[in-house]
Amino acid sequence: MSLDPQSARPLYMQLADVIAAKIATGEFAPDRMIPTPARLAEEYGIAVLTARRAMRELRERGLIITVPGKGSYVTPG
Repeated sequence: MSLDPQSARPLYMQLADVIAAKIATGEFAPDRMIPTPARLAEEYGIAVLTARRAMRELRERGLIITVPGKGSYVTPG
């Protein structure tokens, strides 16, 4: 799934929605690490800060947890 830079919806929200959908379908399974912001930025052609903001949004939604120095993981089922 790609992001639409022309959309009125901010890129970070679009990315958060894409990751949330992957969590919902099981592509990103509970307790598993999700890609780093740098990796997401590279994959989707966005700035690392935009990817970090998407990760913050996912934490606020309760979909992921971030362990300092370890990475971000899908919240256990």
